Amino acid sequence: MNHGFRISGSFLLNEVSKEVAVVFRENGKKELQVDQSNINKFSEHIGEFPLVFIAPDDTKLLTGGSEERRNYLDTLLSQWDHEYLTHLIRYNKTLLERNKFLKQLQDGQLNTDLLDVYNQQLVLHGTEILNKRLHFTEELYPMILEIFHHLSDKNENPIITYEASTTSTTYLSDIIQSLQKDIVLQRTTIGIHKDDLDIQMDGLPFKQTASQGQKKSMLFACKLAAFKMLEKHKGYEPILLMDDIFEKLDQYRLNRLLEWVCTLHKGQVFMTDTHADRLEKLMKDISLPFQTIHL
Repeated sequence: MNHGFRISGSFLLNEVSKEVAVVFRENGKKELQVDQSNINKFSEHIGEFPLVFIAPDDTKLLTGGSEERRNYLDTLLSQWDHEYLTHLIRYNKTLLERNKFLKQLQDGQLNTDLLDVYNQQLVLHGTEILNKRLHFTEELYPMILEIFHHLSDKNENPIITYEASTTSTTYLSDIIQSLQKDIVLQRTTIGIHKDDLDIQMDGLPFKQTASQGQKKSMLFACKLAAFKMLEKHKGYEPILLMDDIFEKLDQYRLNRLLEWVCTLHKGQVFMTDTHADRLEKLMKDISLPFQTIHL
């Protein structure tokens, strides 16, 4: 038998306190409440209490497929740009419908009118998303590299570029020209859902050539740059959650990371570790007040 549960927290923002609760019902339904009032659309709440979460599995941001890096951009942009989030939701919905349509073509004739509707909607929302991503990444990349150099050797110079499968001016024509390929593969092969962030160092893919320490530094740089971007666009520092991040991190990078997180910035930070003594020693070494919670 499944059991439901409720988890809640109190947040203080601009001297105003709010209680936020998430309820999981026995039937699997999720509910979001703010000050005991139900939020009908989760999308309406995204970005209200911004946070950045760093966990061991986040290495997929560097080593995984392009979807991981698109999710990084989408999650970040959606926390302050609700127009972006709206376009993204509508794009993904249209993409699912177009892909379903392509699968059904094996059993029937091509409905060009319906296909045109799907194409126009993908171009409408996709172009907005693409332009916002390109503008945003111009601001994001220098910040990532600045933090990367703070955490590691300043002689290491990775290069980050946004790889788009199309452009805002050729979006529609590219989708139309890819139709036969789409029909064969039964999925849409052109659009912002195929884009990627390409990270290289010394002319080679970063994930193949970088050391463990360099990968850790780049991961933290991406996440902490997200922290800085949220602070800039929201006007206050987000909450930072760091889960079991100290493994395989040399002392130099660890000291630089804690200096950035705990000394250069004053936001609220939650850190978890399987070794309480190690975490407490690290915090005492940088002479900052902290509270330890044992679970």
